Amino acid sequence: QWIDSGNRTCPITKLPLSENPSLIPNHALRSLISNFAHVIPKESPRPRTQQELSHSQSQALISTLVSRSSSNASKLESLTRLVRLTKRDSSIRRKVTESGAVRAALDCVDSCNQVLQEKSLSLLLNLSLEDDNKVGLVADGVIRRIVAVLRVGSPDCKAIAATLLTSLAVVEVNKATIGSYPDAISALVYLLRVGNDRERKESATALYALCSFPDN
Repeated sequence: QWIDSGNRTCPITKLPLSENPSLIPNHALRSLISNFAHVIPKESPRPRTQQELSHSQSQALISTLVSRSSSNASKLESLTRLVRLTKRDSSIRRKVTESGAVRAALDCVDSCNQVLQEKSLSLLLNLSLEDDNKVGLVADGVIRRIVAVLRVGSPDCKAIAATLLTSLAVVEVNKATIGSYPDAISALVYLLRVGNDRERKESATALYALCSFPDN
């Protein structure tokens, strides 16, 4: 519909599209959207499974993370446990994203507390494993935070930030967005020059992923 209306830019990044853009319909997402209104939770008298317990636990952790009244210590505990849960469970990754917790995690990346910053970056990295989240994270402003961490973060935070860029760069449009962001590539190059072994490895991997886009 966007193309048929005469638009020749990406609706998200506003970057110009090629003369004959190759577009792939996302039938799976369309099907999920159309079926969403028809999904009715069923009550079950059986004991809750481990997955159900994890989902119930994650909801409490998310509530703590997004609450403005939560202390840094409480947020750190929530982030630490959410990192463990989202690492292995795709459905919990989606739940965290849909709950609005991404914004709270991004705020924690801005924190001067390096441990809080590291855990929030780890959570965002786990969330980026879902293809549907990759563009959304960029739209939410994750690139600005990553570039800031690459400049002044702790060694562990810098390495995770570079890994997060690699994950986001799996999506072609994100390669363009990251590459056009001021200091994103130069920050990775700087880390490649002066970082420790882990930092250099992760920055090199991110640069390799980004440079498959010609403009980068």
